[in-house]
Amino acid sequence: MAFQYTAIGDSLTVGFGALPGNGFVPVYRRLAERHLRTFVAYDNLGVNGLTSQGLYDYISRNPSFRQLVSQADIITISIGGNDLIRAAKSSAGNLSGRDFHEALSKCKTNFSRILKTTYELKKNSKRPYIIRAVGLYNPFPQIEGSSYYVQQYNRYLESYANSTFAVANIYASFKGRERALLSLDHFHPNGYGYSIIAEQLNRLGYGSLD
Repeated sequence: MAFQYTAIGDSLTVGFGALPGNGFVPVYRRLAERHLRTFVAYDNLGVNGLTSQGLYDYISRNPSFRQLVSQADIITISIGGNDLIRAAKSSAGNLSGRDFHEALSKCKTNFSRILKTTYELKKNSKRPYIIRAVGLYNPFPQIEGSSYYVQQYNRYLESYANSTFAVANIYASFKGRERALLSLDHFHPNGYGYSIIAEQLNRLGYGSLD
């Protein structure tokens, strides 16, 4: 039996910063095929620059987007990094103030809505499915307060963990290794960084798809 994988999210889902075929989505898809021992088709719905509000708008209003999510056996979600970027820019790099707290709160709320909508789209599914979220690494280790933001958001994602949903927490894998794992823009992962994300997703297992 073949499986359908749908990836939704921001530029990490797109694979920005790596050569074609080296983003985490195609690498994870290949790992899934190896594990499940069957063909895994995939649709990459990543959008560069997408915020958590933007992803919620897509999944709640875009018919083709909603259909692909509803038909997926494997769903990955990467979102939240651009919310952090905007907060950093609007606060001139000081994430300890009001902009930081507002961005974190809004991002949490939007993720909750995204996940709830995903479950609603899957409620009539007659096939088992899994949802995997990609936690945040810290692209701004030099900015005071950024690590707190990232870790608080990751903990929030993990609070939703169940037999269907799990989080690839990549924070520790990237911490202190930014020079080796990030691309020339010093924000997006390079091919090596994306391979680590894919491996973390793979280690979460495949739940009821096995």
